[in-house]
Amino acid sequence: MAWIYLFAAGLFEILWAFSMKQSDGFTRVVPTLVTVAAMIVSFALLSLSMRSLPLGTAYTIWTGIGAVGAFTVGIAVLGEPAGLVRILAAVLIISGLVLMKLASPSH
Repeated sequence: MAWIYLFAAGLFEILWAFSMKQSDGFTRVVPTLVTVAAMIVSFALLSLSMRSLPLGTAYTIWTGIGAVGAFTVGIAVLGEPAGLVRILAAVLIISGLVLMKLASPSH
């Protein structure tokens, strides 16, 4: 169950990063409220996953999901440039996440 919590926490991290961008420096009310709510849910789910997952594993995977997810949303939704080097960097992050998962105790 911890891995499910962690994955969901990562998805909420993507949501809050995107909604923070949409908040225009917290000047728009609805995106600001979505940002705060998604942050709370993301942190709560992360904390649940940390009940049984090691800190280093949980935090690394949570931030990795958020980083790669925000990168992907930036390209797909916001029209940000992809670029070969940026894509390679995302692939390296994903590779690190896979290795972290493989090296972690099963729960």
